[in-house]
Amino acid sequence: MTGSKKKGNPPVIDPYLPANGNFGYRVSRYELDLEYKVAINRLTGTATITAVTLAALRTFTLDLSHAFTVTKVTVNGRRPERFRSSQNKLHIGLSEALPAGAAMSIVVRYGGTPKPIHSLWGEVGFEELTEGVLVAGQPNGAASWFPCDDHPSAKAIFAIRISTESPYYALANGELVSRRARAGMTTWTYEQAEPTSTYLVTLQIGMYNRHRMAKNGVQMHAVLPDRLRHNFDRDFADQPKMMKLFVKLFGPYPLATGYTVVVTDDDLEIPLEAQGISIFGANHCDGNGSAERLIAHELAHQWFGNSVTAQRWRHIWLHEGFACYAEWLWSEHSGGRSADEWAQHYYQRLADSPQNLILADPGARDMFDDRVYKRGALTLHVLRRRLGDDNFFALLRDWTARHRHSTVVTDDFTGLASNYTNDSLRPLWAAWLYSPELPALDVSS
Repeated sequence: MTGSKKKGNPPVIDPYLPANGNFGYRVSRYELDLEYKVAINRLTGTATITAVTLAALRTFTLDLSHAFTVTKVTVNGRRPERFRSSQNKLHIGLSEALPAGAAMSIVVRYGGTPKPIHSLWGEVGFEELTEGVLVAGQPNGAASWFPCDDHPSAKAIFAIRISTESPYYALANGELVSRRARAGMTTWTYEQAEPTSTYLVTLQIGMYNRHRMAKNGVQMHAVLPDRLRHNFDRDFADQPKMMKLFVKLFGPYPLATGYTVVVTDDDLEIPLEAQGISIFGANHCDGNGSAERLIAHELAHQWFGNSVTAQRWRHIWLHEGFACYAEWLWSEHSGGRSADEWAQHYYQRLADSPQNLILADPGARDMFDDRVYKRGALTLHVLRRRLGDDNFFALLRDWTARHRHSTVVTDDFTGLASNYTNDSLRPLWAAWLYSPELPALDVSS
């Protein structure tokens, strides 16, 4: 992992989140052993982090919210010379340097009252609900509940053991491998075998029940309060059909453990994606089908964003443009507006918006701007019309297969797309990805 360095400033992995990510090592596995008391919002835990050094290492850091007190640290079974917490970082100094390529087992014992992390985009991370909690980690919220190397390019596998009061249902990523009740507490153990970015790791606790939705080649479940079950069965009825369509268009669903939708008992401003999980609010489950496009959008993120993940946040159109275009594809397939009609509709909206955003590098403040979503989808639609459907969807399946559970940049996609046409795509990319002005909408095939 490399970073840019400005004179007098520490090195930076990603200018969009200059305080996030850490140098000198690469994590392969996190094992989290946590206890959470809902009534008092108290989280205590031990994180065991398996890593390898990338260079000779005497000091290193982990991302961890200042809301926690760290009580003990060991590295390869030995206490470090020192450790301290400062500015959402845990700083660790070893008594002897480890050589490059050395294995590291880092154990951190910590506890505190978790709270969201303040960011440019509002509060992110660990959040209390009326009755339970949710974790919304994008883009830098993972450190709000466990010590980590919190950057999307740093993928690892996870084992999460969470103990909480027995009336509550606790959900984390991956396969539920055990569930044991004892003395009023239940311990839930999950294993996420596919490499996952830290922001996509989640914890959901509430007065929920779990229901099987479908096994249409992919196991699908719902975790929600009983009071919302009737509305859910109406609003999410088409989700198995969405899964079938997206598998056909995008390639195999990327996770062995299936797909779970959580609906919280509280309203949420927007739905949220996590690895193998999407989180919706009660307001998205009103019985009127009003969240249909959002349901398609969050499902599409399992391919675009969660499995194939941007190395740096400037490339976020590779997540949001693709998931937004999936909404149009579902609409087209299910008898709603065609993708052409959606393209015309949103093109006009973009034409009436400020022309000051570069899609391939929108800037940190604008990386979640709706123009990134819609211009990204329009770029894909123009590309589809240029390549034709057969080549376009073959490209998407190639993209998801080639970069499955890895990280990418925009040049990876534009380079791959060049294999699917004899014509130069450079003018298309220059106009749609690298120029702020909105180009003419040429969707001729």
